[in-house]
Amino acid sequence: MTDFDGAWKEALELYFRPFLEFCFPDIAARVDWSKGFEFLDKELEKIVHDAAMGDLSVDKLVKVYRLDGKEGWLLIHVEVQSQTDYDLPRRMYHYFHRIADRYGKAVVSMAVLADEHPSWRPNVFEDENWGCALRFEYLICKLLDYNKIHGALEASLNPIATVVAAHLAAQVTRDKLANRFNLKWRLTRKLHEKGYTKQEVRNLYRLIDWVLIMPKKMDLAFERKVLAYEKKNRMPFITSIERIGIEKGLKKGRQEGRQEGRQEGRQEGRNEGRNEGRLEGRLEGQTTLIVRMLKRRWGALAPELETRVSKLSLAQLDKLGEMIWDFQNPRDLQQWLDNEANRGN
Repeated sequence: MTDFDGAWKEALELYFRPFLEFCFPDIAARVDWSKGFEFLDKELEKIVHDAAMGDLSVDKLVKVYRLDGKEGWLLIHVEVQSQTDYDLPRRMYHYFHRIADRYGKAVVSMAVLADEHPSWRPNVFEDENWGCALRFEYLICKLLDYNKIHGALEASLNPIATVVAAHLAAQVTRDKLANRFNLKWRLTRKLHEKGYTKQEVRNLYRLIDWVLIMPKKMDLAFERKVLAYEKKNRMPFITSIERIGIEKGLKKGRQEGRQEGRQEGRQEGRNEGRNEGRLEGRLEGQTTLIVRMLKRRWGALAPELETRVSKLSLAQLDKLGEMIWDFQNPRDLQQWLDNEANRGN
């Protein structure tokens, strides 16, 4: 299963302004970008939690300043919907009025329809009882519409165009892996050809790699192809290639941990000491590498999470090492740790 939601959440966090400029250019033109913007996701989570409307996955609430100066600032609520959901209009309306009530500010609601059904374009919520009527309209962007201008999509320098192209490619190649390999390669090569910075190449490749999932053997062949291309052209290595190195480092760390354990075990005793030392060495080496991998993914790791990881058993660390690349953010790690703790109780 492709995690479109997780990829889009990160894309919005990395490229909110390019997102508006690409999907909702009229709105982007009305924002005073010189004053910056602020994500209010924690507040949105609380609003939804209080409303008992379930979990958020891709919703974003962003504080922006108006270019005309009227009322100073307003709020933009974005939802990315990767599957058809006929309850979407009602949900968009409830989010809208709860956000407006909480802040007492204007709210602009917009939905990115990232599903595979061309005719599904809900943008209105209506309700009527005994002559009392309500009509709420919100903005939509239908990603399938960009299939009509696919060439322009791939040529665009807007990073969100790359995310959209990868999203559409994932949909059309779900059962055509050879085509997926070729499309993924074309999108990856264009990251360099467009002149993006080293960090932009890393960010965008991570998003491409996120949605264009391939079997492990094909994935390794792809990574070798990218590695050869980047070495030949003296270009910065991308996230996927770094992942190979980290996984190799994890394996090496396990071996070093075993060796340290053997040495310590010899010093402490023939049998019990050897076993305890080997386990302690493996635990220390495994823990260090796991923490390093997590920090490399997210830039930092909360002390509480690092402490919880350090208390895991060797079997749990092995399991965590296999799961790391499935986590989209630290909350996923926290939930996994909570599940492990509950399993042990």
